[in-house]
Amino acid sequence: MASALMLLAFVLLSLKPSEAQNIGVCYGQNGNNLPSPQATVNLYKANGITKMRLYSPDRTTLQALQGSGIGIILDVPTNGYDLQSLGSSAPAASQWVQTNVVPFASVIRYIAVGNEVMPGDSNAQFILPAMQNVQNAINSAGLGGRVKVSTAVKSSLLSNTFPPSNSNFGSSSSYFTPIVNFLRSNGSPLLTNIYPYFSYIGNRQAINLQYALFTSPGTVVTDSGNGLQYQNLFDALVDSFYAALEKAGGPGVGIVVSESGWPSQGTDVATVDNAGTYYRNLIGHVGRGTPKRRGQALETYLFAMYDENIKGGDEVERHFGVFTPGQQNKYGISFRG
Repeated sequence: MASALMLLAFVLLSLKPSEAQNIGVCYGQNGNNLPSPQATVNLYKANGITKMRLYSPDRTTLQALQGSGIGIILDVPTNGYDLQSLGSSAPAASQWVQTNVVPFASVIRYIAVGNEVMPGDSNAQFILPAMQNVQNAINSAGLGGRVKVSTAVKSSLLSNTFPPSNSNFGSSSSYFTPIVNFLRSNGSPLLTNIYPYFSYIGNRQAINLQYALFTSPGTVVTDSGNGLQYQNLFDALVDSFYAALEKAGGPGVGIVVSESGWPSQGTDVATVDNAGTYYRNLIGHVGRGTPKRRGQALETYLFAMYDENIKGGDEVERHFGVFTPGQQNKYGISFRG
């Protein structure tokens, strides 16, 4: 009997969660032809997608999520009144939390206070105060151990990212080091938007397309600072953030990849084949961690659920969906492992 129990314990310890369990999908709503929030939540559930990023506290969506088993990143929108208000007023932050977080706390995992705000942006001054005010309001509501407050950043916040071990926050340090201190003090991860597509487009001469798509047959970059080897650009970008966090006094701060994707239209490399390759390889990879955090599964959110036909910016911005507005799986991706 004892030997049988030992064998069972060994089997259970040997089991690893599927990569799909680490995957969420961002729900952008910049389209005039998209399914309703309830139909979208049903589509998440039908495909076994258990994590969502929601870019504003849209009440219809939050109500549809109740009892769904889907956990979310909820954004405080960067533009508009919310961010300035929450950064300027503790009572406003308390009211925001009471209205948008407390009734839906069972599904909210992270609050993203702003998205890709850079030091020179007009709203940058409000990011840390808003994080602090929202955190205090969450603590007062008794949710401090369940809902984590962070902000979402992009790779251009970093300096000297080649090789990854050289990375730091550079000229952004005075802005971002206090945010790192906040994350460390509150046990919150940094939310990072990681896009090998944009890195490749911005530097084709130095970056190989296979390196960006997870299809390189072997090591492409050996980090001269620590000897770590990189076979894909995604890992190198994530480890650049880990290195910068260490230099800023946050070696224990974790990372959640709050966006990553590849467009299917808009440039010569924005194709259905490349996008499908990227998403499938990303899903299959994140459970393994990065060279700097080997074996440490990386929670990652695909951008995005749908193509968004009224989103601004370049043409590619409207073609990141993994589903069509008609709810068809564009790449035949499995989210069930």
